[in-house]
Amino acid sequence: MKVPKGDKITITNGKLHVPDHPIVPFIEGDGTGPDIWRSAVRVLDAAVEKAYAGKKKIAWVEVFAGEKAFKQFNNWLPDETVEAFRDFLVGIKGPLTTPIGGGIRSLNVALRQMLDLYVCLRPVRWFKGVPSPVKHPEKVEMVIFRENTEDIYAGIEFEQGTEANNKFIKLFKENFPKEFSKIRFPESTGIGIKPVSRDGSQRLIRSAIEYAITNKRKSVTLVHKGNIMKYTEGAFRIWGYELAEKEFGAQTYTWEQWERTKKAKGEDAANQEQKAALASGKILIKDAIADITLQQVLTRPEEFDVIATLNLNGDYLSDALAA
Repeated sequence: MKVPKGDKITITNGKLHVPDHPIVPFIEGDGTGPDIWRSAVRVLDAAVEKAYAGKKKIAWVEVFAGEKAFKQFNNWLPDETVEAFRDFLVGIKGPLTTPIGGGIRSLNVALRQMLDLYVCLRPVRWFKGVPSPVKHPEKVEMVIFRENTEDIYAGIEFEQGTEANNKFIKLFKENFPKEFSKIRFPESTGIGIKPVSRDGSQRLIRSAIEYAITNKRKSVTLVHKGNIMKYTEGAFRIWGYELAEKEFGAQTYTWEQWERTKKAKGEDAANQEQKAALASGKILIKDAIADITLQQVLTRPEEFDVIATLNLNGDYLSDALAA
């Protein structure tokens, strides 16, 4: 890696300090990556030139991952690439190849986990004149906070028929017979684990609420499938409400508060309480089941503003909204 003349971006107390000539590593990417990058770098350079009248300029340095890295170094993700992103703090990458089935795991997921990029922030809005399959794309203006390091994307899997799978099946059967009995065909089953933690969930939700406060948004919706996966996705919902009331009680009003008031004083009192809270400028913290959300973000987009969700849900939602 040839580092160009420039200075490193630094961070102090969570705030980035960007010099006039920041060194920014980039991964060109596979497939359409080179074509995208050739256009993207011109746009980025032109934007910086326009914004700062020539005072600032990005010093780009190429690092390697994916097919290009494998062809040059026989390594899909060289250590030098990961260290470059750690060292220079800010970077950009193009699309990277991920084989379906066997072979290497997702390089995108690997980078997220190795660099602990726990927030995948995906703003979605429509630009006038762009074709869209939905009737009212102008109503779509949302920001998705997708948890990026946990859930089934953690990559904890045991392939059917392998020694590791057999060991896990045996351990599971011996220690959790009731749960094991729910596996319909244990001898021909591949196993995947879905880790969802309080810490991982709350740091993602905290980021979403802080964003909503800073940018004067109206609501944060916790999207989950907690009606089925009660101790992972259901816990995400519970931990989200706990966090909102504990850390952001002065700036938010939650549907959990509404439920408590309804139980104690009736629905009319709860409605009036919520109405007054929102009129005072508080942000509404609510939740929605993932499958109906996939429909409603397209049919009733005005009901959604900031969305905080788990890894897989966020992948589906952001791709659907990109339509």
